[in-house]
Amino acid sequence: MSNHNLFAALRAAFPDQLDEIAIETDSGLCYSWRDLDRATAMMANLLEGLELEPGARIAVQVEKSVEAVMLYLATLRAGYVFLPLNTAYQSAEIEYFVANAEPAVVVCSSKNFGWVSPIAFKAGAKAVFTLDDDRTGSLLERAAHCPDEHRAAVKAPDDLAAILYTSGTTGRSKGAMLSHDNLLSNAVVLKTYWGWKKGDVLIHALPIFHVHGLFVALHGALINGSKMIWVGKFDPKLVVSKLPEATVFMGVPTLYVRLLAESTLTRQACRNMRLFISGSAPLLIETFRAWQDRTGHTILERYGMSETAMLTSNPYAAKDGDRRGGTVGFPLPGVSVRVRGEGGQDLPADEIGGIEVRGPNVFKGYWRMPEKTREEFTADGWFRTGDVGLIDKKGYVTIVGRSKDLIISGGYNVYPAEIEGYINEMPGVAESAVVGVPHPDFGEVGVAVVTLKPGARLLGDEVIAVLKARLANFKIPKRC
Repeated sequence: MSNHNLFAALRAAFPDQLDEIAIETDSGLCYSWRDLDRATAMMANLLEGLELEPGARIAVQVEKSVEAVMLYLATLRAGYVFLPLNTAYQSAEIEYFVANAEPAVVVCSSKNFGWVSPIAFKAGAKAVFTLDDDRTGSLLERAAHCPDEHRAAVKAPDDLAAILYTSGTTGRSKGAMLSHDNLLSNAVVLKTYWGWKKGDVLIHALPIFHVHGLFVALHGALINGSKMIWVGKFDPKLVVSKLPEATVFMGVPTLYVRLLAESTLTRQACRNMRLFISGSAPLLIETFRAWQDRTGHTILERYGMSETAMLTSNPYAAKDGDRRGGTVGFPLPGVSVRVRGEGGQDLPADEIGGIEVRGPNVFKGYWRMPEKTREEFTADGWFRTGDVGLIDKKGYVTIVGRSKDLIISGGYNVYPAEIEGYINEMPGVAESAVVGVPHPDFGEVGVAVVTLKPGARLLGDEVIAVLKARLANFKIPKRC
């Protein structure tokens, strides 16, 4: 049987000259393709030496680093399932994810080991390692003693490669199950559609616990054998200074807003750039036009989800059409998109309805939620995205809103119901509502409105303080 392991495909795309630079960090460190090959082999051997069950989950909540990428690739290489967790998640959130996924291995930052390890072992984890962004931690110490050669585990196309948790409209997060074929098929399509070519250099300035940075950006560079300029924490001045050395940049709208605030962002700075891509949140038309005026480049906006990776994209090549601000372009090759009315009927061009999708990139379902999975798929196999939009006569897709409550803040999805659940548990609270309001930097932020029971006293700052102890910072309402 041929091997459909995603790692095997990425490894096959490495340049012949393995001593060329694969990743250059913002601190001046350089990693060769040979470094990636050897280090992922050592980590894969470490994981295999734990004698984990087939399909074991490896949960990871660490700061962005090249070593964290190596761990992701090693997990694929060894045939296990990668479970990335946002570094902003607090104990209540981690406790839910770990209890639900039951990972065999948990990897966390050293500073969090004291509270993460009891949660992990309570859920049945066999091992808890640490990994920090300064190339230290027990994971690296243990892996250093393992062999630096490893044959990638043989996987079938539908074998699970990763689980990504998405916030739930009812407060309970769902684990989207993505297979090796889901991820590989998407990477191969995007390589062609976005015109990746020999010599491309990517500025990687995104988090790696999210589809955008972990799959779209990382896979894009690796499947093309392209060097990455690694930005650990986004710094607009630093990114602008690196633009002359690069050809491709991917960011959420907030990053483009911050880059536009830099006086050093000029057409000269962008002279070698080939492509700027935006996603994870709506790009304001004002930002789209300001970027054109300042840099001479037209941002390519695309559309994807944790459950599907990328679905649509504005065209890269001029022969395929214009890049239109305010739209997310056309369905990618091999992906089908339709718009349906509330009665389940297909809608004609320019009519607004629910967006449904089908294709090799669409996930297999939600982890341990068969009923929820059935609800989200139609009888004929299309996934209901929960987004509302239209397809115009030329085939461009435009997203106009959500059929479910959702706030997109700085590229991250925030579901009001999850936050309201925590507020409603507080003593003295009768009911609450979290709503989204416009924000110049994040696009949208949450504001909480709280009604108290008769005689109760509770200040808005107190509500915010309680939430900060339990939830990731990007979910915290800015006002209460």
